Amino acid sequence: MTFPVSRQAALASLALAIAAPSAFAQNAAHSTVLITAGRTPQPAGEVLRDTLTIGADEILRSGAGSISDLLQRQRGIEITRNGGPGTSGNVFIRGANGNQSLVLVDGVRIGSATTGTASWNAIPLSAIDHIEIVYGPLSTLYGADAIGGVIQIFTKKGKGDVDVTAFVGAGSDSTRAADAAVSGSSGPVSYSLSAGRERSDGFSASLPGASGYNPDNDGYDRRSAAGQVSLQLAEGHELGANFLYSKVDAQFDNGKSDYDARSKTRISNTSAYLRNRILPNWTSLVQASESSDKSGSFTGVASSTSQIDTKQTGFSWQNDLQLGRDTLQLLYEFRKEEVVSTSAGIAERKRHTRSLAATYGMQRGDHLFSAGARHDDNSQFGSKATGSLGYGYRISPALRANASFGTSFRAPTFNELYYAGYGNENNKPEKGRNGEIGLHYDNGTTQLGAVYYHNKLDDLLVSTAPCPYSGYKYSCAYNVNKAVLKGLSLSAEHQFGKLKLSANADFQEPRDDTTGKLLQRRAKRHANLNAEYALGGLHAGAELQLSGRRFEDAANRVELGGYSLLNLHATWQFSRDWSALVRWNNVADKKYEVARFYGSTGSTFFAGLRYGMK
Repeated sequence: MTFPVSRQAALASLALAIAAPSAFAQNAAHSTVLITAGRTPQPAGEVLRDTLTIGADEILRSGAGSISDLLQRQRGIEITRNGGPGTSGNVFIRGANGNQSLVLVDGVRIGSATTGTASWNAIPLSAIDHIEIVYGPLSTLYGADAIGGVIQIFTKKGKGDVDVTAFVGAGSDSTRAADAAVSGSSGPVSYSLSAGRERSDGFSASLPGASGYNPDNDGYDRRSAAGQVSLQLAEGHELGANFLYSKVDAQFDNGKSDYDARSKTRISNTSAYLRNRILPNWTSLVQASESSDKSGSFTGVASSTSQIDTKQTGFSWQNDLQLGRDTLQLLYEFRKEEVVSTSAGIAERKRHTRSLAATYGMQRGDHLFSAGARHDDNSQFGSKATGSLGYGYRISPALRANASFGTSFRAPTFNELYYAGYGNENNKPEKGRNGEIGLHYDNGTTQLGAVYYHNKLDDLLVSTAPCPYSGYKYSCAYNVNKAVLKGLSLSAEHQFGKLKLSANADFQEPRDDTTGKLLQRRAKRHANLNAEYALGGLHAGAELQLSGRRFEDAANRVELGGYSLLNLHATWQFSRDWSALVRWNNVADKKYEVARFYGSTGSTFFAGLRYGMK
């Protein structure tokens, strides 16, 4: 059963969200500080965008096996994966394609320049401190690809006394995991270093009917390390560096029982920064970075074996000026993308982008305003200009209404430009125009949210057959389609003493306007229900994930059924330094698909022991 999102339903839900909080005390909202929504620390109550934060405690208690598992429980997000945790996948934000959202690690872009997506299977959950998700277009702040939203991953930082942690765990499918970390600070120096490894025998990545199906188990081996060091040169002056490294060796089905087909992915992310408070109201941040995404597919067949190495080098200079209660941000960025590949047509390619941006935010009583503009000049596709406007009104200390409009774009990937027999150098960037209105309530005990959005995309790049260009035997990437991503996103959370209940639901219609069909692998409705109970050192929780039907193909002929998954988890702090964790995923052993003919995790159990000394 499906249902569209009507404007009347959206407005009714927003009105309900306004009325509901009146039963609660109008206390001040949480003092959470967010960075991603404005590229600088901001109190959550002043952010004019739809945001979500996954904190360190939530990550630890969840016992999630991967970052994809963790993101799948958040509102506005859907996951598709070609098999188990070690395989590649996509993250859809508000119905946008995986390559229409931007992923950052400590302020640095990550992802492949050939596919436009991040290697989610390679990102180690053990290295993550917290995650910020900003929904909607942020091209004004970050440039290309920030159409559906931005996910920023913050690795662990050092502070205070020496903190030593270690974890070891094991579970179904012969999964084994271990990690260790040390962090702290001494005088002007802070530091953090972590390393981890995870292995699993897995399950069959593909199902009967798939091309290349092989019933053997397909496991993975992931090794990772991350670190940070910073030096306070003087008050208001800081020099620092970060790094993240991860390598995944994953098996997949290739139809040949006599060859162990594998994909190998390696990501690395390094950056150095200098932050200076030049004047009491002027802070400068200079950052240089390099991120690489290297992947190879080894099948035993020369024609289908490939190696793709992509690298992004960046430099940025950000200036934040405090003008009374107003803030002016001026930004210069340079980014160079390089690809070396065995794929025909790509071989060695590169392009660079120079960007200038300015944003202005101000407060007048209960009114909040923001405006931004950006100009990106790319050596391959030329210039693109984007802008944004935002307005917020504090109806009460706990309740705020927001409205915003913003434009965005996605740059064609190197595959869409140069891949032999598919890409075309004439392909243009996709363009987006998004408008949204929302209500957000937070009194410290209860949080409620309702956001209606309408994101219209032009020049959508799709695989078109027959290709309108000559010389293409099959399909090609072509700017032909238009799409609309519209929907209503609802969330609620309340603390009843030791019991916390939370829920989110998304009613969306990600539709291809050219064909009138729903976009592939995206459900019109999905939701999450969560209950957590804390008693002394015991913390237990239950999660229910719900998703409606989706379609595997653009023509909407091959249906993927809806599903519901029940997960249970518990942590027990049985001494000052020791805790135990257990997790039971997919309790009912539900059989489902997020991608046609690719396997999904059945009922699995995982248990672990953690040591932490501070």
